[in-house]
Amino acid sequence: MEAVPAPTGVGFIRSALAGAPTAADVALRPLSFGDFSGQAKTVERLQVMVGAARKRGDALNHILLSGPPGLGKTTLAFILGAEMGRQVRVTSGPVVEKAGDLAGLLTGLEEGDLLFIDEIHRIPKTVEEYLYSAMEDFRLDIMIDQGPNARSVRLSLPKFTLVGATTRAGLLTAPLRSRFTLQTRLDYYDAETLLGIVRRSCRLLRVEIDDDGAREIATRARGTPRVANNLIYFIRDFAQERGTGRITRPIAGAALELLEIDVRGLDEMDKRILRIMAEHHAGGPVGMNTIAVAVGEEADTLEEVHEPFLIMEGYLQRTPQGRQLTPKGYQAIGLKPAGDGQASLL
Repeated sequence: MEAVPAPTGVGFIRSALAGAPTAADVALRPLSFGDFSGQAKTVERLQVMVGAARKRGDALNHILLSGPPGLGKTTLAFILGAEMGRQVRVTSGPVVEKAGDLAGLLTGLEEGDLLFIDEIHRIPKTVEEYLYSAMEDFRLDIMIDQGPNARSVRLSLPKFTLVGATTRAGLLTAPLRSRFTLQTRLDYYDAETLLGIVRRSCRLLRVEIDDDGAREIATRARGTPRVANNLIYFIRDFAQERGTGRITRPIAGAALELLEIDVRGLDEMDKRILRIMAEHHAGGPVGMNTIAVAVGEEADTLEEVHEPFLIMEGYLQRTPQGRQLTPKGYQAIGLKPAGDGQASLL
């Protein structure tokens, strides 16, 4: 199996989580529910829907998958297609700019096919409205021309399944959200589940790794399979270049140190966010836009890639006034809050 090098250096985790799945994701992607690890409740719900649809000889109902990037939303869409024996057509919200784009996608589907729309919350509202009748009645009413020559054309659509994926479910409008029969959220993986994923990926890539090396990767992968798989690619290269080719705990630790990923799974950008909050804003509360300007990154990226993990691990919290650094957040950057609002070294 030919491997594609993963991103290296500062911003490694941001590269692993931002945008579309990497070649590493595709190479290591599970092909069935049996191969998919974790997300037990979501998998069981999907298995129920697939089993019932098969018995009826019908298409699946529409499904919305939400959660942070890198947890398997795209993978589950392809598994659904494989389990149903149907094709999966993939696009993303920002690509569907106008009604004609949507019409082209939908009319190209066959009966029972799946349309997977990643970042579905980013579909323009003018286009989203056309989805309503497409999802409910499997028809599309398109306006042609403008002014006196304007006319509506109704297109009949095959019975299809829309699988939407979003990292920010709160941005979906109520009318669109209500048209999904199943809405299910994917959460971060625990270390033991990630350990199994790391072992499986190394087996597929024919990479030698011992238990301690696998556990070192699993505990620093931010509860995210995509991050774990990208780490494996880099650590494999590091082991071949600086070691014997076998991934051990010392080799994994040295490689992760080179990537500036600490024992907590925090990368350079995570710590920059925490440090800005501690040193320039007395720990908060502070708005995400203010933080984004200070660290030189888009606010959307911080909210989708970094903030969910930092909140889940207890490094910061959201308040009505803004983001607030926690005592654990101070500790992660070697500082402690002071009574006068100025952080000091531990």
